[in-house]
Amino acid sequence: MANSKSHLKKAKNFLTSALVFHTPVKALSAHGLYVEASDGRTYMDLASGLAVSNIGHAHPEVVRAITEQAQNLIHSGCIFHYDSIVDLAERLASITPKGIDKFFFSNSGAEAVEGAIKLARITTGRQGIISFLGGFHGRTFGAITLTTSSARYSRGCHPLLPGVYHAPYPYCYRCPLGDTPKKCSVQCFTYLETMLTREITPEEVACMIIEPVLGEGGYCPAPKEFLVKLRELCTRHGIMLIFDEVQSGFGRTGEWFAAQSYDVNPDILTMAKGIASGLPLSAIGASKKIMSKWPPGAHGTTFGGNPISCAASLATINVIESEGLLQNTQKLGKVALRELRKIARSHPCIGDVRGMGLMIGVEFIRKDGTADAPLLQEVMAKCLDKGLIIIDCGVNKNVARLIPPLNITKAELLLAIEIFKEALT
Repeated sequence: MANSKSHLKKAKNFLTSALVFHTPVKALSAHGLYVEASDGRTYMDLASGLAVSNIGHAHPEVVRAITEQAQNLIHSGCIFHYDSIVDLAERLASITPKGIDKFFFSNSGAEAVEGAIKLARITTGRQGIISFLGGFHGRTFGAITLTTSSARYSRGCHPLLPGVYHAPYPYCYRCPLGDTPKKCSVQCFTYLETMLTREITPEEVACMIIEPVLGEGGYCPAPKEFLVKLRELCTRHGIMLIFDEVQSGFGRTGEWFAAQSYDVNPDILTMAKGIASGLPLSAIGASKKIMSKWPPGAHGTTFGGNPISCAASLATINVIESEGLLQNTQKLGKVALRELRKIARSHPCIGDVRGMGLMIGVEFIRKDGTADAPLLQEVMAKCLDKGLIIIDCGVNKNVARLIPPLNITKAELLLAIEIFKEALT
């Protein structure tokens, strides 16, 4: 532990305070579901490196792909061609939603979002952008303009990107319009239509960007009816519909992408996190028709689509497919929701359990229904003491997000839920 304390002291001295770590754990190594720490303990990681290690830490196939690629070619910088970037683009075209068949690679989710809204403006010749309250799209300048999961992300940065408007997200447990799930008539969509008559006309809107499953904002899946209506509205007015699947992609919801779970196809798709099992990589996907309107040199990158990252991504996709992880995610996602809802029935402090696949949110509340972040922090600390890593989300930080690797076993999942229950009790 002394070693860990020394490390934390150095980190505080030399790393910016803007950089926040979710736990004090100092990792020595991580494999699969487990993290070996400097305190001699082994932790179960139900954070998956912020939904990045979808096939677990250091999967042997990914390590092998990285090693082989690094021995031959590490960097191109768009100076010369290489196989892994083209092979990955071809592979992505086979697993992404219908109509997404051409790609631009960058390094992070925020970069992908920045590129996506740039592509939408160039493609449509319009300037307006509509995002949804509670969404998280990154912390670069354009991305924080879209991000409303918390005002603290943009504090001190105003004025932000002009031409951006925010509509309510259909967060049914805490309806932004005061409705309830039982009597909801998709009022959020009606509000959006009102915006298009009072704030900005549809002919001025380049794109609407939405997380089909709200991430940082509370792990809340949008109702299918809302996304279907959104798709119809965008098609009717020539607006680009962007799905931000940085967190919900690569099997996390039980399909390659949440769009496929909803059977709703976006015009532009952003992806990152689980794409390369921990190596920096992201992508913007769109149709050939849309991408052709982006003239040569309109966008660029030095490190995006790095040969090693692309090789890691190809290996990741192969593992998800060969190990049947989409099916495992669907099956164990149902198990997790069932068991967590059992716990909720005997613990009134849990207001809602929701999710898709292995992207699950557990919302903590007080007796009056308000958010109870302190209780969640206490539960998370007790889980950590018991060797289980979970992290929070939500505008009030009162939602536990459970995002284990997609290859977690049923026995491991049930053990993690039991530890969570013990910490809560």
